[in-house]
Amino acid sequence: MNGTDKESISSIFRNIQDHICSELTKADGRGEFHEDRWSRPGGGGGRTRVMRHGNIIEKGGVNFSAVHGKTPEKILSSFGLTEGDFFATGVSIVIHPENPLVPIIHMNIRYFEMSNGKYWFGGGIDLTPHYINKEDAVNFHARLKAVCDKHHPDYYPKFKQWADDYFFIKHRNETRGIGGIFFDQLGDDKEFTKRDRLDFVKDVGLAFAPIYTQLMNKNARLPYGEREKEWQMLRRGRYVEFNLVLDRGTKFGLDTNGRTESILMSLPSQAGWEYDFEPVEGSKEDKTQKLLRKGVNWVV
Repeated sequence: MNGTDKESISSIFRNIQDHICSELTKADGRGEFHEDRWSRPGGGGGRTRVMRHGNIIEKGGVNFSAVHGKTPEKILSSFGLTEGDFFATGVSIVIHPENPLVPIIHMNIRYFEMSNGKYWFGGGIDLTPHYINKEDAVNFHARLKAVCDKHHPDYYPKFKQWADDYFFIKHRNETRGIGGIFFDQLGDDKEFTKRDRLDFVKDVGLAFAPIYTQLMNKNARLPYGEREKEWQMLRRGRYVEFNLVLDRGTKFGLDTNGRTESILMSLPSQAGWEYDFEPVEGSKEDKTQKLLRKGVNWVV
């Protein structure tokens, strides 16, 4: 199948996990990823790799999984099916930095296949700065646009809008961060082959390390104080709210009896909530808060 069978896709994803862990370890300079191999009782397993208390990364996880088995009824019904087995593989990453001037980042690439032959790819990258730096935001989106444009000119505007809509905390009426790209259920299409879809998803995965290590190197040594740490805890709290209340990946993992520790790896070691908190008008926190909205055109 020209290297697009599920075993080949899993192998590509494993290699991407290795590449990202190697690059993040070099950029951090002190932390190391500790691997936890696990098996899923229903079929398959994965490799959870977590770094804690690094030089730059306070807590970060780079997960790989390849699981299979009988499809839960909840997922079958979403596909309009009554029976069938599934196979799912992917890489999922969340990095929480120590310095509030380094952003949180998330990436996920995934492949899902049903025993009836139906398949799709999904994934994306999004950035959640504690403080929005417009130069960093423009560069981040420009680099994602370059990845998308390599494969189709419609990808970036479509997937950027999808990210704006997906990473939206409805109960707060704000976006989780500055968005990025998000795509789901990219499958059979007259315009794209399975190889086309796989090549795009692979390029998204390989874009992660150079994008984030550049942000680490640029911002990790910037000075900060107690005020910035307090704001960081509040922004992390919003991140937790999204992941536990709205994130479909979290729900899918729990619905398929996935490994709880690996699924909740995305949560920070510390977060905070203040009752009815409002940033001071005109403050740097207020400026960030006002940019947490859909439809910001970062790439002119």
